[in-house]
Amino acid sequence: MFEARHTMDAPTTASADNGTSGGGGGWFTPHTQPASTPGSEQTAEGSRLAALRPVGRTPQGPDTAPRAQDTPQPAPAPQHAAAPSPAPAAPPAPAEQAPPVPTPTSHATPAPGPAQPPPPDPRVPPQRTNPAQAQQASPDAILIRRTMAEVAPVADKVTSYFYALLFVRHPDLRSLFPAAMDTQRDRLLKALLTAAEHIDNTPVLVDYLQNLGRGHRKYGTRAEHYPAVGECLIGALSKYAERIWDPELEAAWVRAYTTISQVMIDAAATDELRAPAWWYAEVVSHDLRTPDVAVVTVRPDQPYPFLAGQYTSLETPWWPRIWRHYSFASAPRSDGLLSFHVKAVPAGWVSNALVHRARPGDILRLGPPAGSMTVDHTTDSGLLCLGGGTGIAPIKALVEDVAEHGERRPVEVFYGARTDHDLYDIDTMLRLQQSHPWLSVRAVIDQLARVQLPDAIRQYGPWNEYDAFVSGPPGMIRSGVDALRDIGIPSNRIRHDSVEELVVIGD
Repeated sequence: MFEARHTMDAPTTASADNGTSGGGGGWFTPHTQPASTPGSEQTAEGSRLAALRPVGRTPQGPDTAPRAQDTPQPAPAPQHAAAPSPAPAAPPAPAEQAPPVPTPTSHATPAPGPAQPPPPDPRVPPQRTNPAQAQQASPDAILIRRTMAEVAPVADKVTSYFYALLFVRHPDLRSLFPAAMDTQRDRLLKALLTAAEHIDNTPVLVDYLQNLGRGHRKYGTRAEHYPAVGECLIGALSKYAERIWDPELEAAWVRAYTTISQVMIDAAATDELRAPAWWYAEVVSHDLRTPDVAVVTVRPDQPYPFLAGQYTSLETPWWPRIWRHYSFASAPRSDGLLSFHVKAVPAGWVSNALVHRARPGDILRLGPPAGSMTVDHTTDSGLLCLGGGTGIAPIKALVEDVAEHGERRPVEVFYGARTDHDLYDIDTMLRLQQSHPWLSVRAVIDQLARVQLPDAIRQYGPWNEYDAFVSGPPGMIRSGVDALRDIGIPSNRIRHDSVEELVVIGD
């Protein structure tokens, strides 16, 4: 049920093949299946583009078909009594049994209207569990964290057993998952358990779950799917936490999961009234900047509202049901086109397909926009932007956004790269600097300056009055955030879309 951007494939910046965020596959695939053979064609919503397939070309290469050996073999069904399944989409329990985290206070159905850019997701600061927080934890949160501590040493077994249960008990759901489950297995249960662990942190949990509920519409997730997932989650936990499992612990997980699923279901239902579950998009240009970096520009089949600094999930025709997150490389354009900077990374199925196989005319699919790394135009604070590798893509979009709003706030961009060869978009950034006197662009090349990007910012400043934006590989984001805090920028003024932080909050 949970989509989480994973760090296995590439930078967390969402400008590269970093998996899902979301992003990779989710629990369920779109109800309308992508075409799986070159000659097949489907249409959706009347005038929409033909379903996913390369136009006029047949995919070639050894990695065209998913690997059969990646499909997990179902384990035997558990011998102990199965845990009861939480009620699907049930209304909240009576007050004395209500879950610790309420579902959104308003379930009023808004009237359908023109699609508007979704509000940016609130920033999610790293959460660290400390003794004071533990003392204030609710009884359910204490029980859930106790379970987490018990299963942590065997988390991989819990995850594998969870999927085995799901596919044995609900075999009709197996076809909705990617054939290769390795990356899927790494992230989904972890995101689910993380959400349950933070059952007491209402702002973080509800915002996180609402975003997931909206994003999972593209997988065709329906309310009736949630009980199957909850049943198998509790079955896996009860097996590997058998030493401490009891009716009280089980009841806490049922309440937590019911809350989690209800928030996601409500968010998806509301979003359905204002936006499609996905967009088809035709590749209109493919600019290979380096042997492994391409700028891919697409034309959506209908208006696609988003904000500069956000990202989306993307599916290619070569790897059905496998989604990856990419940041928009520009502010919204009058012609409606969308651009992405993609770096092909080792074992990155989607990134390699986009860099080495995609051509004009190919049809991709886009999920809804998401992300909180956006400019607050109600203030005049300066912007301090750190972009590493393809993380320069959303930084460029933010600069364009400031320019389009006619603001003259100072914007300082530090563009980091290992070598000058990696500064594939430096000419674009320098042209923007020439056009806007309030913009300053500094390239930081590790091999030449022998200094890391976060260290370089310490040589300039002061930055006390700036809002900071960080985009790039996970390591750069972590060190960049630490450096910004060290020089006095408070955490609530540092924005980044590191879903690694979002998914493993509290680790």
